[in-house]
Amino acid sequence: MRLNPVFLLSATDVAHFPTEAKTFGAPEVAFLGRSNVGKSSLINSLLGSREAKVSSTPGRTRAINFFALHEGAGDKMKVRPTLIFADLPGYGYAKISKSISAEWPSFIEPYLAERETLTLCICLVDTNIPPQENDTQLITYFKQTQRPYLVVGTKADRLSNNQLAKSVAALKKAHEVEEILPVSAKTDAGTKVLWAKMMEVAE
Repeated sequence: MRLNPVFLLSATDVAHFPTEAKTFGAPEVAFLGRSNVGKSSLINSLLGSREAKVSSTPGRTRAINFFALHEGAGDKMKVRPTLIFADLPGYGYAKISKSISAEWPSFIEPYLAERETLTLCICLVDTNIPPQENDTQLITYFKQTQRPYLVVGTKADRLSNNQLAKSVAALKKAHEVEEILPVSAKTDAGTKVLWAKMMEVAE
């Protein structure tokens, strides 16, 4: 099923978060990760469009960008979205502090802690680099707050099968998780599985 993305808004404050009048209470999937992890590229690959802005300068996104995903197109587009995507600012130049990250704007923590329609957090980790402590801290935060999350390993196409297997094993061990889904924005590897998991959430 092809979903058509519609940009809703960019939020730089809790007061800016989209209301139920805009989202119809549709389940939200948040994308989080270090700057330069390939978050925007993955979102664009999933949507088959250029909705998320891919920047050559890491950390350029300073707002939460919300996209509504609708079934149908034109006159046949369903009013209630199937899903809402929330593209969060990247982190990675400072350790995640008590408020998750000193670099992250203050509205990030209330979004993660209090947003009732937030149904799944996609935590992106780079399969091309060693496990990062701030990724571990974010994943630990989700474990402690019991927010449903899925760890996704980006840039999987850059490694051989053997290298990827070793990288995923190291990431699982460091982050103490049982599952990491390797994906590639360039080859669509893993994106069908990711879509299936998100549609489970939608249903």
